[in-house]
Amino acid sequence: MAKTKSDISQKSLVIVESPAKAKTINRYLGDNYEVIASMGHIRDLPGKNMGVDLSNDFEPTYEIIPTRKKTITTLKAAQKKAEMVYLATDLDREGEAIAWHLTQALGIPPKRSRRVVFNAITKTAIQQAFSHPHELDMDKVNAQQARRILDRIVGYEISPLLWKKVARGLSAGRVQSVAVKLIVEREREILAFIPEEFWKITGIFSVTNDPKLASAYASFLDQNGEKGPTAQQRGQWLYDHQSLEALLASVAGKEFRPNNANDAQNVHKALNNATFSVKEVKTRRTNTNPSAPFITSTLQQQAANRLGFAAKRTMRIAQQLYEGIEIKGLGSLGLITYMRTDSTHLAPDAIKTVREYINATFGANYLPETPNSYTSSNKAAQEAHEAIRPTDVTLSPDKLKKDLNDEQFKLYDLIWRRFVACQMAAGQWDVTSVAIAADTPLGEAIFKTTGRKLVFDGYMKVNGLNVGQDNQLLPHLEQEQNVFAIKTEPSQHFTTPPARYSEASLVKALEAEGIGRPSTYASIISTIQDRGYVEQIDKRFHPTDLGIVVTDKLNEHFPRVMDVAFTRHMEEQLDKVEEQHLDWVQVLHEFYDPFKETLDRAHEEMQHAKAETQPSDYTCPECDKPLVYRFGKNGRFLSCSNYPECKFASPCDRDGKMVQPEETEHKCPNCGKPMILRKGRFGSFLGCSDYPECKTTLKLDKEGNPLPPKDPPQPSGVRCYKCEGELVIRQSKRGPFLGCGRFPRCRTIVSIKQLDHLKELQSEGQWPPDSWEKADELLGRNKSAAEKKTTGKTATQNISTSKKTAARKKVTRKPPVKKT
Repeated sequence: MAKTKSDISQKSLVIVESPAKAKTINRYLGDNYEVIASMGHIRDLPGKNMGVDLSNDFEPTYEIIPTRKKTITTLKAAQKKAEMVYLATDLDREGEAIAWHLTQALGIPPKRSRRVVFNAITKTAIQQAFSHPHELDMDKVNAQQARRILDRIVGYEISPLLWKKVARGLSAGRVQSVAVKLIVEREREILAFIPEEFWKITGIFSVTNDPKLASAYASFLDQNGEKGPTAQQRGQWLYDHQSLEALLASVAGKEFRPNNANDAQNVHKALNNATFSVKEVKTRRTNTNPSAPFITSTLQQQAANRLGFAAKRTMRIAQQLYEGIEIKGLGSLGLITYMRTDSTHLAPDAIKTVREYINATFGANYLPETPNSYTSSNKAAQEAHEAIRPTDVTLSPDKLKKDLNDEQFKLYDLIWRRFVACQMAAGQWDVTSVAIAADTPLGEAIFKTTGRKLVFDGYMKVNGLNVGQDNQLLPHLEQEQNVFAIKTEPSQHFTTPPARYSEASLVKALEAEGIGRPSTYASIISTIQDRGYVEQIDKRFHPTDLGIVVTDKLNEHFPRVMDVAFTRHMEEQLDKVEEQHLDWVQVLHEFYDPFKETLDRAHEEMQHAKAETQPSDYTCPECDKPLVYRFGKNGRFLSCSNYPECKFASPCDRDGKMVQPEETEHKCPNCGKPMILRKGRFGSFLGCSDYPECKTTLKLDKEGNPLPPKDPPQPSGVRCYKCEGELVIRQSKRGPFLGCGRFPRCRTIVSIKQLDHLKELQSEGQWPPDSWEKADELLGRNKSAAEKKTTGKTATQNISTSKKTAARKKVTRKPPVKKT
């Protein structure tokens, strides 16, 4: 039926993702617009099944997200009255997909919907976007659909295999599993690393021949106890005493890098009583250029290194700054541009404004003749998006400090300084390199060092760095000038293994390898921790036993899926769907067709993780057979190779070392024997030392103190209405409740408030009832007529079946044997 003019208001509907974004945008649109938030995605693949028809070109089935049904109702009513519907979701693939799902779920005709995108939530950006609306970009939508379906296929096809071959409840991810692989491989590099010994000889030299300097320097080094002075303090002391530090670089024209103490000591002895002079002094002027403005990955890295923020936290705060913060006197303002980007491009207006700000605030010396430009690894993104920058450079962090919370201020300050600095002049340094020579019995020995002096701070005036922290300041030196050794000292060193990944370095590695995209880095890092595949210790990622086992299984049977190069190729293919109109179905076939063959083989050939063993260096204390490593529900442990004849088992730490039981001062409340500190899947707990004869356990609080055992369930005298059991009174965090005494076979739960009522009903012969429907009625559990109609018959049948089963068990139970 056609709509009449009275059915349609003069207002247009604007749909965004979040209430904060809606509030900010609403300030810039007139009364002719109604802005409503969709609260993110409103449709997705179903939660209970794959929702992808693999035999029909991966046709997806989408469902309304249950928590969005009320939102859908509101949006449907609003769109029916609207003259035009503007889809103002985020400008990336995810935002385009949300916009498309909205048109499908709300039934918006194409002629009444328009897409608007903006990089910043400012008045200018909003007005410009609404003056140039356009159609939905289906290439973006298809790219997002392809990624979602691809990830769903991997998750739904491999996860059941892991349940069957490793442990229940596990899941796999197309990108997350490869990220775990990087961490596992780094851990194995560290374990396989063999340190190599090498020696250095450090010389401390002064331009003055003062015999007291040696003792003064020794006293200075004794400050702060074992820690000694910092590198910055040491450098300042040397500069104040017209001294410098240099390393022995060569002896007799050959590089000095001995690998043993004898060679180092021989050279050190040859330096005794040597005369040192400056062989060469060179000074050159160098420039250090500012870094490019932030993209998603570099923002996450700097926020981790400088502020200690996790990637997920960084993106949450950036989202708040983008969508709008309430500023006193100005209302809700979007303070930064869109934060999911891999482009370093800056809009001409933004460059013009920041150059004017630099000139007015710092002076012409800090302004380069032409704007600084930066290249992006993604050329397509270079033109389409901008880097992350403040929307108004005149809103300095200090001006907003009162309106931002602590974490918002810190991140905005980081973004603002990086943006301003990127358009400032380079810093200038005088870098001096010095060579100090001495004739020795082994040949000419040459010490080398460099010093750096700041001449012009340039961009460093604003970026907040301590420009003098790592720079050695050298005294004035001239060629052939004599210098005097305060101290020469050999020191032993060892090569170090590669460092474990931090959040910052993992993001950098993911970006370098082409794994994932800017919008996914935070979720990747969060997911692999939530699944228990990796854990952070001292802000470094360590793979868990589970992560190692799953990675090895997937690596062995799905080498293509776990291959970094193939993962990068698939990311590039998804990009081409968006940028080059590549057929998204063909991209999925390229992945799935060989994947399906591999999956079928893996179901047949993959051995269960619990059936595999690895040798250890330990011997069983009970039967003297070798102990082996096995994998269980709590991770790796040591077990007797003679199992099941010998059932000895012992936990081990992450390095595979046997963990000896630690006896505590606590006594078992049941048998009085000492309690042992043990570790389980939910953390540490106390177990009786007389296990398995006594199976008493005690939970521990956060401080490691034992919690008192729970009181045993108390009988209520009321029969269960689902089985032949009795309801008992149990305790929970929310207080007491009634539960069936045959738990977990029967999971009946009733409010404790019903106890007296149930006792009364039972005394009157009305309890237990013959049907669950009757039980609900007696308990006052309200159900709609429709629910009663559909569930009543089934409930009666279930109770009848349950009671018949119980009766059958009574009949088939063997009678007791009578004694004669």
